Amino acid sequence: MDKRLQQFLDAENISQAQLADTLGVARAGISHILSGRNKPGFDFLEAMAVHYPQISMDWLLTGKGRMYKDTAGENPVFAASPAPRRVSKILVFYDDNTFEEFQ
Repeated sequence: MDKRLQQFLDAENISQAQLADTLGVARAGISHILSGRNKPGFDFLEAMAVHYPQISMDWLLTGKGRMYKDTAGENPVFAASPAPRRVSKILVFYDDNTFEEFQ
């Protein structure tokens, strides 16, 4: 798992310290996991799942599948919208620095 965690840090362009601060764990703990000295505990894994919901926990734990969850076909913005939205205003900007507003 140490290699996969490092891959995740590289992919997200975050440091060990940033990860530790985000998860609320000791910075040394992240270093120990990455060096292979310690295995991550449940609290660490739970924090990863909560703070980085896009990561596939199957991948992180076992190396199977892809690093990120497949969200193809999912659109939580529309799923959470209870009523259709309507356009209320359109602004058109022209290259002569003028604009028109349509309601």
